[in-house]
Amino acid sequence: MNKQFILAFESSCDDTSIAIIDTSYQVYSNLISSQLEHGKYGGVVPEIASRLHLRNIMKLTELALQEANLELKDISAIAVSVNPGLIGSLLVGLSYAKSLAYALKLPLITVNHMLGHIAANLIEHPNLSAPYLALVVSGGHTELVHFITEEKFKIIGQTRDDAAGEAFDKSAKLLGLGYPGGPIIDRLAQSGDENFHDFPLGMNKKNNYDFSFSGLKTSVSNYVKSQTEDFIIKNKDNICASLQKAIVSILVKKTINYAKQEKIDKIIIAGGVSANKGLRAKMEIEAKKIRAEVYVPQLQYCMDNGAMIGAAAVKKFINKEFSDLKVNAFSTKGVRYL
Repeated sequence: MNKQFILAFESSCDDTSIAIIDTSYQVYSNLISSQLEHGKYGGVVPEIASRLHLRNIMKLTELALQEANLELKDISAIAVSVNPGLIGSLLVGLSYAKSLAYALKLPLITVNHMLGHIAANLIEHPNLSAPYLALVVSGGHTELVHFITEEKFKIIGQTRDDAAGEAFDKSAKLLGLGYPGGPIIDRLAQSGDENFHDFPLGMNKKNNYDFSFSGLKTSVSNYVKSQTEDFIIKNKDNICASLQKAIVSILVKKTINYAKQEKIDKIIIAGGVSANKGLRAKMEIEAKKIRAEVYVPQLQYCMDNGAMIGAAAVKKFINKEFSDLKVNAFSTKGVRYL
C-alpha cells in the first residue's frame, strides 16, 4: 500500500509551523518559524502575529515539501488547527489550508489545538490508546482531561484564571528575566534551591481538580517589591527554583490524586509546559508510586508545531472525518473534539 501523506498547518499563536506526516505517524518535515518580534513587548501582540503568519506561510510550505522530498501532488489530505488561539492567527492558517484543499481537491481535516498537543505523544508512541489521563499545560491553558476513549472524554479540572504557562511568563517578567519566561525559569531553577522561599500552591484543596495561578503571580510581585534589586539578582536561581516548585507541585499533586482515585495507569503530559524538566521529573517520581506510566512528547514536539496537528489528523483521515470548506476558526478555549 502506498504511503499517504498529510500536510499540516499550525498558526494558533506566534509560531508558524508546517509539517508533513504519514498515516503511521512518521514525520518527514516539521518546520517552525518563531516570531522573535514579540520579545520586546513581553508577550504576543495579536496583530503582529497575524501579519507574520501571512508573510511566512507560503515560503514555509515550499521548504517543508523540499525537506520531505515531496510535491503537492503527493499529499493526500490537508490538516489545520482551528481552535483555540488568536483568531487572526488561526484564520491565516485556515484560509491557506482551505485554498490548498480546494485547489488540489483534497480533504480538509480540522484539529483542536489542545488535542494536537496530546496527539504529539503518538509520534513516538503510535500505539498509545485510551483510557488515559492528560494534563494539558501551556501558555493559555491548564486542563486535566480524562479520556475514556479518544473521542469520549471529560474535563476534570481547568484553570480559573491564569494558566501555568502564564504564571511562568508573568513571574519571569516581574523578575526581569525576559520572554518567554518558562524556559528561562526552568533553566535557572536547575541550579537553585527550591526550598529557598515558600510560594503558595494555588487552590490546594482536597477533591478539587481546578487550577489557579493568579495568587502565585501576586505573591511573586509582592516578594519582588519587598526585596532589593541586588538581592533578586543574587538569588534569581533560588527564586526560580522555589517558583517552579510551587507551579509543578500543584500540577503533579492534582494529576496523581485523580489518577490514583480512578485507578488510571497512563498519564500524558502535553502542551508547551510539558518541556519543563521539573514537571517531567516530578511526575515520573510520583507516578511510579501509583504504578502509572508517564508519556511526554519529544522536546521538539512540545511547543506549537505542525507535526502534532498532523498526528491528531491521522485517525480522522483513516475514519474519513473531513470538514466542509465553509468551516470557520474560533478562539474558545479548551479541549474539544471537532
